[in-house]
Amino acid sequence: MIKWTKQLNAAFGASFIWLICLIYFTQGFRSFVWTAISYQLKDNLKLSPSASQFVFSIAFFPWSIKPLYGILSDCFPIKGRKRIPYLVLATVLSLVPWLILGLSSTLRDSTRHLMIFLTVQNLGSAMADVVIDAMIAEAVRYDRASFAGDLQSISWSSMALGGICGSLLGGYALSNLQIDIIFLLFSVLPCIQLFSCYFVDENSGNIAFLSEDSIRVPLTNGSALDEDEDIPFNKKFHSTTTRRKKGKAKGKSRAINTRKSASFKNRDSLSLKWFHSLKNAIYDLCRAFRQPMILRPMSWFLLAHVAVPNLSTVIFYYQTEVLHLEASFLGTARVVGWLGLMLGTFVYNRHLKYMTLRKILMWAHIGLAFSNLLEIVIVSRKNIAFGVSDRIMVLFGSALADGINQFKFMPFLILSGQLCPPGIEGTLFALFMSINNLGATLGSFVGAGLASILNIDSGSFDNLLLGIIIHTLCNFIPVAFLFLIPKEATGLSA
Repeated sequence: MIKWTKQLNAAFGASFIWLICLIYFTQGFRSFVWTAISYQLKDNLKLSPSASQFVFSIAFFPWSIKPLYGILSDCFPIKGRKRIPYLVLATVLSLVPWLILGLSSTLRDSTRHLMIFLTVQNLGSAMADVVIDAMIAEAVRYDRASFAGDLQSISWSSMALGGICGSLLGGYALSNLQIDIIFLLFSVLPCIQLFSCYFVDENSGNIAFLSEDSIRVPLTNGSALDEDEDIPFNKKFHSTTTRRKKGKAKGKSRAINTRKSASFKNRDSLSLKWFHSLKNAIYDLCRAFRQPMILRPMSWFLLAHVAVPNLSTVIFYYQTEVLHLEASFLGTARVVGWLGLMLGTFVYNRHLKYMTLRKILMWAHIGLAFSNLLEIVIVSRKNIAFGVSDRIMVLFGSALADGINQFKFMPFLILSGQLCPPGIEGTLFALFMSINNLGATLGSFVGAGLASILNIDSGSFDNLLLGIIIHTLCNFIPVAFLFLIPKEATGLSA
């Protein structure tokens, strides 16, 4: 492990590896504060499961438009830099809402204001995720392609570690701290992230456009005019001082006018370069998206989310109201889930990456259907008849589901990183992740609709068993569309 870490530091630089680990750790550690948000919506604001799910769907919408952030960072560099300035902006956007919500009880006790600040915070987090993904894609393509799988593994391992720490501390914090203190404590991580951006040197050599030299326009045949320099005249100078002063004044006036004209041309040239960069990025994105290895898996991945209704919010209400599971235990269940995710990442890199994607995804969905049987057992109370406690069932189900979900997620991350064309790394990576996030959002709306049709609400869970059975059967729908996945495609990282 130590040798592997030294190899990564030598290949990409310690500051870059540290920034990757920190950003993904922060993403995972968000469970520390979002657990508190769940209870804030349920207990303090008294929202129903469908209303809570609506708030979460709106708040997480910025994750569904990640290509926009990729286009901004790819096509509109700030002082010749495509990544670090946007990472700083994203960090500020993810930091400020937590500070405001921690300091203002009025804003966090208002559903509308809380939803707005959570949306802004997710905007910053999503933008940071796009930028760091693009930096990883650039580093892999330009420097060490053989480390593609290693960088993805260290990214998700850092996120899992953050999730473990956030879930453990989140349950304890809910029992012992006020929610305003939880918000302020979480803001420490974005502060560290903001400070760390200063130490990362962006590789400007990989930026193919809009460098400082590429936008410098010569004013007069390649040499800029000096303010104190006179413009030569064809006529002879007259000996009088008055004529010389007039000539010098006219020369300065012409120099200033020429300089202003060149300045406008410079700005026009800059705007033109931005336009062409945007046009080329969109064209390259469309060209890449038409490739079967991208279009078909993305279509399947979107279908895999939409076809399976998400009942997680309803399950959360059931666990707290019927099973009476406290916040500290639910935090422990999330820790076990993150451990399952780390185990799933390890098993994938060790045993599954040589298999075809079709086989991996088929067995993943069969496994997810099997894991849903555990929820059927819990809701039907069959586990009590066999002397198995609800806590053991919840812990085991959380680890199993998160581990299996990682089997269907890792191959697409690696595949999309390999197929990023030069210049639109952030956009293509963001487009892929947006497909995932949009699918998850649509799956949540489908789940909310299913819960509404079955009249599942807070205090009324009579039809929850039927809802879970429908959810289980829907896991087999994506299996029927595996022909969208290229037959010979594998999860191999290089």
